[in-house]
Formats: sequence, C-alpha cells, structure tokens
Amino acid sequence: MNKICKSPVEVFLLSFCFLACLFVCFCHAANTLEKGQSIKDGGDALISTNEIFKLGFFSPEDSNLRYVGIWYNKIELITPVWVANRDTPISNGNGTLTIDKDGNLVVLEGNNTPVWSSNASIESNNTVAMLSNDGNLVLSSSGDIGNTEKAYWQSFDNPTDTFLPGMRIKFNSRIGKIRPYTSWKSASDPSPGNYSMGVDPEGAPQMVMWEQLKRRWRSGQWDSQIFTGVPFMAARTNFIYGFKLSTPDANGSMYFSYNQINPSDLLRFHLTWDGFQKQLKWDESNKNWAQMEMEPLNDCEVYNFCGNFGVCKVNSSPECSCMEGFVPKDGDQWNMRNWSGGCVRRIELQCRRNTSEAGLSDGADGFKDFDGMKLPDFDTVVSLGKSETCKEICLQNCSCNAYADVEGIGCMIWVGDLIDVQNFDDGGNTLHIRLAHAELGSSRELSNAAIISIAVVGSFFVVLSLWLLWRFRGKLRTMRKVPLSSCCYSKTDDTPIMDVSKNEEFSTDLSGPADIIMDVSEVNGADLPMFNFNSISIATNNFSEENKLGQGGFGPVYRGKLPGEQEIAVKRLSNKSLQGLEEFKNEVILIAKLQHRNLVRLLGCCIQGEERLLVYEYMPNKSLDSFLFDPARQALLDWKKRFVIIEGIARGLLYLHRDSRLRIIHRDLKASNILLDQEMNPKISDFGMARMFGGNQHEANTIKVVGTYGYMSPEYAMEGLFSVKSDVYSFGVLLLEIASGKRCTSFRFSEFNNLVGYAWALWKEGRTMELVDPSIQDSCSQSQVLRCIHVGMLCVQDSTMYRPNMANVVLMLESQTPTLETPRQPTFASTRNSVDVARSMGTHDTMDISLSEGKDTWASM
Repeated sequence: MNKICKSPVEVFLLSFCFLACLFVCFCHAANTLEKGQSIKDGGDALISTNEIFKLGFFSPEDSNLRYVGIWYNKIELITPVWVANRDTPISNGNGTLTIDKDGNLVVLEGNNTPVWSSNASIESNNTVAMLSNDGNLVLSSSGDIGNTEKAYWQSFDNPTDTFLPGMRIKFNSRIGKIRPYTSWKSASDPSPGNYSMGVDPEGAPQMVMWEQLKRRWRSGQWDSQIFTGVPFMAARTNFIYGFKLSTPDANGSMYFSYNQINPSDLLRFHLTWDGFQKQLKWDESNKNWAQMEMEPLNDCEVYNFCGNFGVCKVNSSPECSCMEGFVPKDGDQWNMRNWSGGCVRRIELQCRRNTSEAGLSDGADGFKDFDGMKLPDFDTVVSLGKSETCKEICLQNCSCNAYADVEGIGCMIWVGDLIDVQNFDDGGNTLHIRLAHAELGSSRELSNAAIISIAVVGSFFVVLSLWLLWRFRGKLRTMRKVPLSSCCYSKTDDTPIMDVSKNEEFSTDLSGPADIIMDVSEVNGADLPMFNFNSISIATNNFSEENKLGQGGFGPVYRGKLPGEQEIAVKRLSNKSLQGLEEFKNEVILIAKLQHRNLVRLLGCCIQGEERLLVYEYMPNKSLDSFLFDPARQALLDWKKRFVIIEGIARGLLYLHRDSRLRIIHRDLKASNILLDQEMNPKISDFGMARMFGGNQHEANTIKVVGTYGYMSPEYAMEGLFSVKSDVYSFGVLLLEIASGKRCTSFRFSEFNNLVGYAWALWKEGRTMELVDPSIQDSCSQSQVLRCIHVGMLCVQDSTMYRPNMANVVLMLESQTPTLETPRQPTFASTRNSVDVARSMGTHDTMDISLSEGKDTWASM
C-alpha cells in the first residue's frame, strides 16, 4: 500500500480553500433564511449583502413590546422602514421568525403561537427568504432566490409607513383608489394609525393622503414629469426628481417608482403618525435625518383649505379668496376666517338658467384664464377628436365648470365644484374657468370713454325707437295679432312648417282651450316653434301605422321626417286620454326652458282645433327598457354602456334639481322614460307629471298622486309628499334595474314583493353579486357594479333624511369614495295594489295613480 505524503504547502492551500468555502457559505446565510432555520429574539438577524439593511426583533422608543422589522444596519438610532407584526406585538423576548411547513414566513411567540404570517399562496414549500440590498424582504422558491418577478411574497408589496427607492406603487383605474401606506398609531406604537397614503387613479393619477376617510393632502396630477400640485416641482427648477410612471401592462396596471440620483444616499419617504409625508435623507456628518421636503407644508397645502371655488395663496393676507366671478357662500363666516364653506357663483351660467333669466347676461358663457394654479381635484381626462378642442368639449357640457390643456396629460375638464385649488408664486398650470358673460373682463372693465359713448349711442337709439313706434303705430296694431314673427317653409313646396295665419288673432288659428293657448303663447318667448298640423301630417305619412312607435297613457307616438331630412318623434294627444291636456301643458311649459345633454329636446308643438301634438328629437335606439328587459337584447348593454347610462341619468337629474333656476321634480322617472340616442347616451323624457319648485322651496304636498308602481317613494305614495328625494328614490330603483336587468315589479308574487326587497336580502347576506345581470357578470368591473348597487340601496331608504341628494349621488358614482355609508333596511313596498294606496290616503278621491305599469308614450321610441 502506497503512502501519500503531502507537503506543508499543500496542506495550507487545502485548509485555506476549505475556510474560504465556509466563509462564503457564512456570508450567504447572513442575508437569507432557509427552511429549518430561524431568527430568534436576542440578537439573531439578517443583514443585506451591502450591509445597509438589517432584519430582526426590535422595540420602538419608549416601548417594551417586540416587533419583527427592517431598519438601517449602520445607523445607531433604530429607524424601522417595515414592520411585520404591527398589530400583534410580542410582550416577552421569546419571539421567533421562521419559515413554516407550508413555506410561508411566520412570527411565533414563545409557545410557538403564530402572531403573523406572510400568508401567500405557495406552489412549493421549499422556500427561502432573502433581505435584498434595497431593503426588500423577498420570499421565493429555493431556485429563484431574490427574484422579485417570481416571488411568492415581498415586503415591498406589503409596506407599512415608509416608501424606499426601488419600491413600486401599483394601481389600476378599474380597481380604484389604493392606499398601501398606513401611519403608525403613535411614535411608539406601530399599529395602523389615522393616516394612509396611496394613488388615486381617477382622471390623471395623483398621490393622496387620507385622514381616515377624509382627504388631507394631494400631490396634484402627474403630467409624465412631475406631480403638478407639489410647489417645488411645479416651479420646474429641476426636472430630475426621480419619480417615474410605467406604461400600462396587459391588465391596464401601472406603477410609480423612484430612482434616486445618488445611489449612495440613504433616502426614504415617511408617513408620520401625526399626518405628514416627509422626504428624509441621512446626514452622516450630523448623524441625523435631514428633512428635504414635507407635505402638507402650510395651510394652503391642507386639502381644500379655502373650500369649494376658493383659492389659497401662501404669504397672502388673508390666504383665501374666492375665484373671480364667485362670492363667499357665508359672508359672516368668511370674514371670521372660517373659509371651509367656500364660494358660490355671483351670476349663474347661461345654460343653467331658465329663459326668464336671460336678461341677466348679454351673451354666451365664456372662459377666463388663471395662471400658476394647482389644478382642482376630481378631473376627467377627455380624448379629443381631430377637429375638437378642450374648450368646445367643456362648452358642450353644461355641468363643466373649467378645463385645462396640460402637456403630458391632455384635455382635462371638471364637471363638479372646483376643489382644492392653490395659486403658486412660481410654476403651476393655466386653468380656464367658465364664467357668465357679464363676469368676463371685456364686459366688466370698460373705460370711461367707452361708457360715455355707449350712453350717447343708447340714448340716440331710444329716441329713434320711440319716434318709429309713434310713426308706425297703425301697422303695429295689425302685427300684434300674429303669434310668431316668421315662418319656416319646406324646401320642396310652399307649405309652412310653422304656420302663421295672416291677420288672425292667435286664439282663432289655435282653437284649443283658452288656458292652454295662453300658457303656450307665453312659452313662445323661449323660441319654441309652433308647427303647422298639415306639415306634421305630411312628415308622419298621415300618422300611418307603419310610422307608429308606441302607445301610452298620453296617446300614440309617431316617427316622422321633416323636409330637411331631420327625423322627429311626435306625441299625439288621444281624445280618450284623461290626463293628456294637463300633461301637454306641463311638458310644453317646463321642457321648453330646459337645456341639458341628458334631457330630451322638445323641438316644438302644435295646437290646431282638437289636435295637440308635441314634436321631439328622434331617438333611434328607443327607450332603455327595450334593451334592459329584453332577453334577446340585454347583452348589447355591456356594463360599460350601463355605467355611462347611470352617470348620464344622474347628471340630468342633478341639473333638474340644482342647476336649473327652478328646482324641478320629475315624479315619473323609470326605464321607459329614458331614451337612448345613436351613441346610447341617455336622455330623460316625459315631463308631463313634473313639478316646478321655487328657489327656496324644498317639498310640496298633493292630493293627486301620479306615477308608476314600483318607482314611487314611500312618502309620495302614502302621503302625497314629494321633493327631490322622491326622484332620488326612483333613481335608486332604476339603478338596481340597470344592474340586475330585472323589472322592479317582476317580484310582485314572490316572497320579496319587489326588486328593492330582493336586493336588500342579497345585500344583507353578502351575496350582492347574485343580483347582477348574468349577461354582464363576467365582463363588468365588480368593484364598480357593487358600488352602484350600494348607491342604489342608499337611494331607496324609507326616510328622506337618510337618502343622499343627487349631488352626493354623482360624487359617490364618480369619485370612488373609499367607504360609503351603510344603508338602512327599506321596509315599505311601493308596489302595493291601488286599494292599499287608497286606504293609506284616506279616500279614493285623493288617489290618481292612473299610469299603467306597462310602457307609456315613450316606451317604443
């Protein structure tokens, strides 16, 4: 047997290699935790390879409780950037961090009771946890150590109160607001506190801080380079801020990230327990954290400090002022420096006034430019066509109060109040605020010379007009007998569309009842054309059956075509209709004064002999119920279209209730009274039962209850009491119908009695998705449809006190408020039979619920 001898040099080299391997293994173990290993309280820890971050057990300042966390390794003052068991601290020093048998990270108390788990879905239990150089604790399979793309779980996706460079804040507009960062409860208590922070993706995305459910601060919209509402960014003194926004992935998700300019700097963004977001940098020379930025830095950065339509300016005295064209809502409180009430318009916009108010402004609405602004919250980003401008888009929407065209974002409009606006000394964007014509500078800032010239010219024309009136007084007596000053003639013949009988009194040609002639003649001041009966007969092919669109309580509805190829829908009052005359008068007087994109447009009317006709724009897609309740057509209304319809109806009602000069209650809102244009945009129709309130009037009582079973609110059906909240109830029923695809009365003979009862039963049991129309369940946004149903349940509460108004409904639908109020159980069944209603009213004479449950006049339009 040969004996192998080794020299001392060989022995040394072998020993060195062995020790080196052991050293490598030791270093690798220092930043990883494998299955079967554990980190015990008392000194064990993981340390990142670059030795910047450390993971182990710690106690906050002034506390003896123990937590697992990550902090900076070489900074003597423990500065936690992540905490695992923040809700469940360990009261003794016997805690352990290890990998459980299912592959998850767990924190155990001394008796091996789990107090925290990563709780990830893991395919293989052969997992390894690694503390990476950027402070991210990554749990992955042993073959993918540190690979964040294949990680089962990572601390960067489950942050606490600190944002580090390298983190990603993911968001998706379909999901809504995301609030991943939550402050500590106090300086010594890591449990979740009152403040949270994240991304609001509605409109242009922005960072938002919330105090519980209320906004406290926001960064302003991201314009692809900066957050436009952060003052030092808005000044644009340096474009390298580190924040980046990714492009959308296949699911539409994006994320914000931050890459620091100098990788050697220790930098963090900290949401403090008392509600501030601080950007901090470690100052090695002074051994402390230097504050680079803090939000909110002053009162003007506190969310909506000056109230709606108010503007805040730092170093101004006072800080708050109303936007030009607006005045304080409560002057006394404003003078006491309580600005929370905000401001209101001094002169209403032209499109929101009735024609009787037209004299308040001599021209159309316009825009005034305000530079250096932090743009308002709750914007809507609009895609423009080739020939469209942002200004035109805003002008077409009566609810639009302002617009901005921002590079990197595009066209932004604001359809609600202008909220949280600040005026910067440097930077900012230009905000174009919509004002009445009288508020625009050109009409308010006239020189003395211009005023004198206008006065002289005006006086001349007054004198000239008086002389002309005296000179031609004889001819004027004849002209006063003519109801309209001009006629519209057909291009193909001389038949007048709007007939003016020569030398005859108004009531002679229009031989209806005297009261309706008087009412309609008053509306003529609103430029409502009076159509000639013969022209309507020609347009509808003599009211032929093939042109008939439908039949309702008012009478038949016909499709027609005027000489200019304009299609119309004609309501013809039936001689057998008991309510038609009153409805006719009401609709002509009301709808002629209304202008809104979500209200059907009345083109004119005709009163000749016994004939009474209303002429409307033609809606090619007929009424909502023709799609919603037809099994063969339901699928054509996907959830996206349904939500657009819901929003449009809500905005139309908001206009009726708030934005028109006189508050208007529709009283018969239902699916068959919602018409759909060529693009499936909704338009509210049939104002025959509507009532008009004065500016300070909020409710009224009637002994004549009119409406449709299933849609009537309890207080209206039982007591004849109606208000804007009556329409809110009807809207809630309609919203539930749109979401479910079921008629409100289709449950009459079931245990639930109506749709509201059925919806409540599912809501109470947590099975709300079962209410959703099966044809859209797989394609709808679950969070959005659940929010809509939630809003619907709030609207159908028994008490008017608990129902929201339409302004709040629109806000809840569009702003994605994190948490809505819990609805109360609706107990009243509005589908009771007529005998029940009569008894509740006390007498049969007081009840006039005369419309059928089937389709009314508009049902087939």
